[in-house]
Amino acid sequence: MRFEDLLRPTPKGLYCPPGDFYIDPVRPVERALVTHGHADHARPGHAHVTATRETLDIMAIRYGDDFSAASQEAAYGEAMTVNGVSVSWHPAGHVLGAAQIAVEKDGVRIVASGDYKRRRDPTCTTFEPVACDVFITEATFGLPVFRHPDDREEIARLLKSVGQFPQSAHLVGAYALGKAQRVIALLREAGYDKPIYIHGAMQKLCDYYESRGVALGPLAPATVDRAAKDQFEGAIVIGPPSAFADRWARRFPDPIACFASGWMRVRQRAKQRGVELPLILSDHCDWDELTETILEIRPQEVWVTHGREEALVRWCELNQIRAKPLHIVGYEDEAE
Repeated sequence: MRFEDLLRPTPKGLYCPPGDFYIDPVRPVERALVTHGHADHARPGHAHVTATRETLDIMAIRYGDDFSAASQEAAYGEAMTVNGVSVSWHPAGHVLGAAQIAVEKDGVRIVASGDYKRRRDPTCTTFEPVACDVFITEATFGLPVFRHPDDREEIARLLKSVGQFPQSAHLVGAYALGKAQRVIALLREAGYDKPIYIHGAMQKLCDYYESRGVALGPLAPATVDRAAKDQFEGAIVIGPPSAFADRWARRFPDPIACFASGWMRVRQRAKQRGVELPLILSDHCDWDELTETILEIRPQEVWVTHGREEALVRWCELNQIRAKPLHIVGYEDEAE
């Protein structure tokens, strides 16, 4: 069997012809296998969705219980057969419930990794390398300039600033699913035990993480009482990046704008957003982690789905690994 006969890119997303299913389709389809709960990979409107318990729950939180006509739960390490094609699920280390999906038939195995990272994350299961003939990788940070610092160092920078400016509220922009909970968990590991204030848009997801055994410590709503503005002096407030562009953010005392993202490696991006304290915290691999993962798995071919595709393809070719970009439209990286 040719690799492209088992899995191929289409306008709707990655399609498996013998199994008649899609992986992370960008348009409504009859049968979707979903790697994780971020909106560019997990969309409502499919007739049938298969995903991990956490991803299904996250889709229900974000879209409502009727996000699909039917759903099926998959567990890490579990294999199932879909129209004669073996499908198994493996940790991706991206966010809670994120999975790589291995598709196998007639001795050919292709692993669609979705979004993934290799670093330890207290809020989700660590990435598991899976032997395969074809490894489908993202390339969100697929340029040599992207080398992420140690997570603990970035959190230490935040806490140092909190100590230096005790009259200010530190407003940390972080994506509502995964990044916010990770920042909170890293703060707790660093010994910060005070209440952390969160934007209302994050409450349900933080509650869900707690229900799945991810300890986030004391959280409180970031609701400003106009008569008591100083209540947030010295506080850490976490909210979606979009919230800090409106009047909500200006209610806090002498706010210091922070942003947790791998894109904070690019100084111009931080400057454009008015970020005073950029925190380079990514839920994706940096360049070294992407290339090390490929060398560890050693597939016959690498397919690159989104991000800086050409650079990673070129690196593979220089290392005698066949590679190609898939040019699938619909996966975003700005929310990182």
